[in-house]
Amino acid sequence: MQFLNAFIFGGLICAVGQILIDKTSLTPARILTAFVVSGVVLGALGLYEPIANAGGEGAAVPISGFGNLMAQGVRDALARDGALGILTGGLTSAAAGITAAIAFSLIASVMSKSRDK
Repeated sequence: MQFLNAFIFGGLICAVGQILIDKTSLTPARILTAFVVSGVVLGALGLYEPIANAGGEGAAVPISGFGNLMAQGVRDALARDGALGILTGGLTSAAAGITAAIAFSLIASVMSKSRDK
């Protein structure tokens, strides 16, 4: 049942993104930004937690989950470190994911050869 919930919630998030691409004149970059900001806002309002509990990784893995993770990190660091936590909290909470993205991108660039289209 966990896998089904993750599939449904992740699919719904992707479907919303696809509908926005097809039916609006928004660029993919603006849609990406909107998803990150929506994750931050829903997390700040306490609404992302129930969604993440119901959807599991289907709600945590998409980019809206990244926005929620960053906001949660800032909240925790702000409570722990004061105003300095505003600057450090988001990066500290998402450090593993950011590091993995950089490392895998580097590996892919070394293993493949770029060419003109």
